[in-house]
Amino acid sequence: MYLIGLTGGIASGKSTVARRLSELGAVHIDADRLARVAVEPGTAALEEITRSFGPSVIAPDGSLDRAALGAVVFADPASLALLNSIVHPAVRSLSNLMIREAAERDPHAVVVYDVPLLVEAAVDHPFDLIVVTQADEATRVQRMVDLRGMPEAEAKRRIRSQASDAERLAVSDVVIDTTGTLGQTLAQVDDLWRRVRAAAESTVSGAP
Repeated sequence: MYLIGLTGGIASGKSTVARRLSELGAVHIDADRLARVAVEPGTAALEEITRSFGPSVIAPDGSLDRAALGAVVFADPASLALLNSIVHPAVRSLSNLMIREAAERDPHAVVVYDVPLLVEAAVDHPFDLIVVTQADEATRVQRMVDLRGMPEAEAKRRIRSQASDAERLAVSDVVIDTTGTLGQTLAQVDDLWRRVRAAAESTVSGAP
């Protein structure tokens, strides 16, 4: 198995890259989806969130009210750190399971673990390659305003609550620049895929 860690800041084009890699044949594991599973009603993580942040972050149906929780944690670094200390270990357990299952199904699979908070959560899976999607802050803010209807001030706050570009670039093996056209981004991903497949096949064959 060849394991890729894919990360990038909010609105940096990470989902586009993940989708393309999946289309090309990679097994896609989405940390955001795992984070939702980890806090479903009845889970230990949701119970701990309720104890830590109070019933106001729980929707009438018993599920997590993400908007209410987001309003709390994105305004307070200490609250965000507390939330992460609850959710990250639960997500790590789920991702370990899914990576192991993918390897069992196909020992030669290319697996992409799509994890926005790879740096913040100190994700330590044995990655063969870490890919970072990169776009400047102005581009990302504009995407969040145009595509998500988010106020500019909120978009900037979300960006600055995450790891810095420098922190992500420090752990990267490959950077995908998404500031250009969609075609330019996809061309970079296609080139990456060719290199990854060659590396994976070399590993399987035992070639130097």
